[in-house]
Amino acid sequence: MKNNQPSLFSFLFLAVLLSGIFYFMMPQSYDVTEAPLSEFSTKRALEIVKNMSAKPHFVGSQNHKAVANYLQKELQSLGLQTTVQEGFTMTEKGTLVKAKNIIAKIKGTTDSKALLLLAHYDSAPHSFSHGASDDASGVATIIESVRAFLHNKSTNKNDIIILFSDAEEVGLNGAALFVTQHLWAKNIGLVLNFEARGSSGPSYMLMETNQGNSKMSEAFKAANATYPVSNSLMYSVYKMLPNDTDLTVFREAGKIQGFNFAFIDSHYDYHTAQDKFEHLDPKTLAHQGSYLFPLLNHLANADLSDLASAEDDIYFTVPFGFISYPFAWIFPMLIVGFALLFLFVFIGLGKQVLRIDEIIKGFLPLIGALITAGLVTYIGWKLLLNFYPEYQDILQGFTYNGQDYCYAFTSLTLGICFLFYQNKGKRHPEMNQLIAPLFIWLLINTGIALKLKGAGFMILPVLSSAFMLGFYVLTQKTNWLLNVILAIPTLLILAPLIQMFPVGLGLKVMFGTSILTVLTFTLLLPIFGSYEKKGIWATLFILLAIGLFIKAHQESGYTYGKAKPNSLVYALDTDTNKAYWTTYDVNLDEWTKAYLGDNPKSGKPLNTNKLYSKYGSEFTFMAEAPMKNIAQPTIEFLRDTVKGNQHLYRIKISPNRTVNRYDIFNNKGITIHNFKANGVTAIEFKSNISGNTDGKLLSYYVVDNIPLELEFSIPANQKLDLDLVESSFDLLTNPQFSVAKRKSWMIPTPFVLNDAVMIRQKLKATAKTVSAPTPTYRRHWVKDSTSVTKDTLRR
Repeated sequence: MKNNQPSLFSFLFLAVLLSGIFYFMMPQSYDVTEAPLSEFSTKRALEIVKNMSAKPHFVGSQNHKAVANYLQKELQSLGLQTTVQEGFTMTEKGTLVKAKNIIAKIKGTTDSKALLLLAHYDSAPHSFSHGASDDASGVATIIESVRAFLHNKSTNKNDIIILFSDAEEVGLNGAALFVTQHLWAKNIGLVLNFEARGSSGPSYMLMETNQGNSKMSEAFKAANATYPVSNSLMYSVYKMLPNDTDLTVFREAGKIQGFNFAFIDSHYDYHTAQDKFEHLDPKTLAHQGSYLFPLLNHLANADLSDLASAEDDIYFTVPFGFISYPFAWIFPMLIVGFALLFLFVFIGLGKQVLRIDEIIKGFLPLIGALITAGLVTYIGWKLLLNFYPEYQDILQGFTYNGQDYCYAFTSLTLGICFLFYQNKGKRHPEMNQLIAPLFIWLLINTGIALKLKGAGFMILPVLSSAFMLGFYVLTQKTNWLLNVILAIPTLLILAPLIQMFPVGLGLKVMFGTSILTVLTFTLLLPIFGSYEKKGIWATLFILLAIGLFIKAHQESGYTYGKAKPNSLVYALDTDTNKAYWTTYDVNLDEWTKAYLGDNPKSGKPLNTNKLYSKYGSEFTFMAEAPMKNIAQPTIEFLRDTVKGNQHLYRIKISPNRTVNRYDIFNNKGITIHNFKANGVTAIEFKSNISGNTDGKLLSYYVVDNIPLELEFSIPANQKLDLDLVESSFDLLTNPQFSVAKRKSWMIPTPFVLNDAVMIRQKLKATAKTVSAPTPTYRRHWVKDSTSVTKDTLRR
């Protein structure tokens, strides 16, 4: 190439295309002044979010009741009749709660299958989240869309059921209550679920299906949402994560399919006290509305009884468009890819525009760039974690300056690629070098075709690059404009994944995105490989990376809105009569050191009964604490008798203080049969939400201080050995303690028991007499084995 003009033009074209792809993924504006009543208004939806998220409203809190009442009034103001469904449920991971669902219906003109609009209204416990994004945004999206739908006097053949579910954050219990006990559940044909796992960014659509997704794909396409963002790989990745939503219960327990809509950027706000109205991006809320309003208008009259299919579709989105095609095309397209590669190589060798030795040499820069970029990013992130140990405090795995690191490592990777693909004095070496990445990509797509069919759309960039090779082989010329046009599938499909993976999976996977960046770069070798002075390009990208690392460093500190998570728990062991301050934090700060000191002991002894944590967190440090006169629960053995080869128990645990949670642990793996808690058995469905909890039998989230009553049996030759952990979330407000308020740049650590007063004890009868209907109860507190009939145990 005689000059750099085509190189500059192609770079500018690619930069503009890439910017456009990300710009048009979601709305870039919203109605600052209120939109017409006939349309979805982000401004009106924001007002609902603001009202719901004024305070934390987790299950069992007073604000939780206030939000439930507010939602009933909002629905009633639309002319809808609301009903409340209350009851205990226990999910299959042993989470028990009395849930309270808010339900309404827009009656359809036929008796066809119903459309369910779903969002949960409880906020996350422990961390005192305000729940603005998760999930007031989902509730507000539904209310505002339904308001516009009713205002337009739109007809609907199908019933439209609105469900604001409860207790999603603790165990999907509200959804489980509705699916298993509500009559309307039997007639639902499709669910639209609105969720959040961050506070900004585009909303991604995920299909949850029981079999094939082909008809679901067609239904979504027919609704013609303005800004669709999705691909069939996302659901495969989603199923690998420790996340579930209410829609999981509908699919697993109710065999009802649906669509999830959730945004994941600013993941560091997820389940934290920073999930406030002020941090929710209005454009993200507008994106949620851009999904529901057209879907509601279409699906209200669509046939929802015929959405099951045997076939699966591959699908992906482009700005303003949704593209899908059958799984059956995967292998034919793969065969076409191999055929094109071998055909063009055969012709190229015959015409002597390709050389076999240069093709083989083309594997060297590819392998070198892959290994170097992967190692530099992997080791680089490990070094950053050592240099900034405070990053480990953010359990979500994505730091406040995480986007800077994403851009920095991507820029560094591009610099590495240009360094490895320097060519001097050769004519079109990039075409010989293109064979290696095409071959590697075809091998990757072979693995996809066998094991991960949802990612089958990744063959399209390979085919586009193969045509770049073909044009050169057949004409012995390159055309930069044609190559830029053929680069569009690569940018549309692969570039968003480079951004999405670290945001969704955490910065620990940045090395994987660096590898994907190299593979993407090499598919575009007909463009980048033709650039002269690649050393200058490499230098520019490396300097850009350095600048971004400096920017990340400058923003590495904590401040309000980007606060340091920390945790503190008062743990009282009544069996040993000792108390401790303890924490989940790896890095102590001035607030936690005020209670744990500068040299605390290891918290390992307190992890005997490991409480549930999404990321497997354990107590890290502990220090002795003063004994407090905390009112212990009353434990009554209402039944304690042997019948045949089974020892039958019924145990009632009554709180004598305001409590929020009970955890029961089975210490020695006792075989437990016919387990019931507050009269209910576990609802079986597959879920990813539970971590390793070392024998946890039950977690009960208490509402209105309702006692916990257990009923079960164990083999008569085994000895009962259960531990009880009683927790209240009032450490900072309990009058027996004088714990200082956090600094403005601190927040409670999410996903763990926090700001809690915790009592541990063996599950044994309270050594005192309490009122009871018959003397039988008192006899069983001392655990004799006298046979008791059902009549004597009936209260």
